[in-house]
Amino acid sequence: MSGSITITLLGKPGCHLCDDARAVIERVAADLGVAWEERDITRSEELHREYWEQIPVTLINGVQHDFWRVDEARLRAAVEELRRSR
Repeated sequence: MSGSITITLLGKPGCHLCDDARAVIERVAADLGVAWEERDITRSEELHREYWEQIPVTLINGVQHDFWRVDEARLRAAVEELRRSR
């Protein structure tokens, strides 16, 4: 796995869009060999305040990439572009 790129899913329990986003992120991360993590916004006052109206939110290396829905082709292209630029 590449340690230089991490996809982060910000979501919360019971969020069906988060479930959909998780499936896409898992697939893209596995295909491209990058790390991914999930953070529950209900466990952080700061994350909750910043993102509660946008979840699920996808970050790539800490930078917001998408919210509400994850477009697989767009996520894949963004990760590949970041990889090429390094």
